[in-house]
Amino acid sequence: MFKAAPHRFLVPHHGKFRLANAATKPPKSRKTSAHWEQQLEVESMELGDWQHRLYSRGSHAVLIVFQALDAAGKDSTIRHVFAHVNPCGLHVASFKQPSALEVSHDFLWRTTPHLPARGHVTIFNRSYYEEVLVVRVHPQFLAAQQLDDTPSRAFWAARFRAIAEHERHLAHQGTVILKFWLNVSKQEQRKRLLERIDEPDKRWKFRVGDIDERARWEDYLRAYEECLNATSRPWAPWYAIPADDKDFMRWQVAKIVNTAFEGLNLDFPKLSQDEIAKLAQARARLMAE
Repeated sequence: MFKAAPHRFLVPHHGKFRLANAATKPPKSRKTSAHWEQQLEVESMELGDWQHRLYSRGSHAVLIVFQALDAAGKDSTIRHVFAHVNPCGLHVASFKQPSALEVSHDFLWRTTPHLPARGHVTIFNRSYYEEVLVVRVHPQFLAAQQLDDTPSRAFWAARFRAIAEHERHLAHQGTVILKFWLNVSKQEQRKRLLERIDEPDKRWKFRVGDIDERARWEDYLRAYEECLNATSRPWAPWYAIPADDKDFMRWQVAKIVNTAFEGLNLDFPKLSQDEIAKLAQARARLMAE
């Protein structure tokens, strides 16, 4: 079963992680955005090769989860990091407001059909974690689920436990789970939301509701802190990635994913002597045509 390697942005598993101590900016460095872009290109190309090996082996599946506040850069990170991955082995699922059918099932149901098969990579742009984040900040959304329980510490603890057990089961079955919280500062989010208003080619991204959600900033941070502490596990780690610098953020995500691939046995399958002999026969027939 996959186990996360130590990393400076890894959310520890002891439950004492504090968002107040999590960086939103990269460590001080003389490196420029051009440098991070160049490093990302290297990592992205390598990621494409790893996915090819993953597909050839069919021994593991990879699930990558992105969660963040508005304007943190989830979409652009997915687009840049996985630019060189073969689309045939990649699936991106985005989860927004659940449908009437989805809320009539348990809260893990709607993401289950999108889980990756062995040999494939699936990215969740938001996920079942919305059910302990957005729904926690807006408990009125639970009314559509017609639950017997009312929101309480025990209720949320039960959901955290269900998620952790769900992910442990997936990990035991060969799924590598990597979860990224893109940690954008309130100041940087304000700047990006203003850009969406002021720049014509970005206006389509803006929703008035984003401002309403921004007003609940502290509520969201409290929900994230408890969520990350309750569900960061060695087999399903969370990484708190500084998101104020998009180029640095994307490079870090790509590098962490590649490091996870490096820990798997993903050499191309080796053929037996009998299979090699059959290849020689096939080659001979082709050459004789």
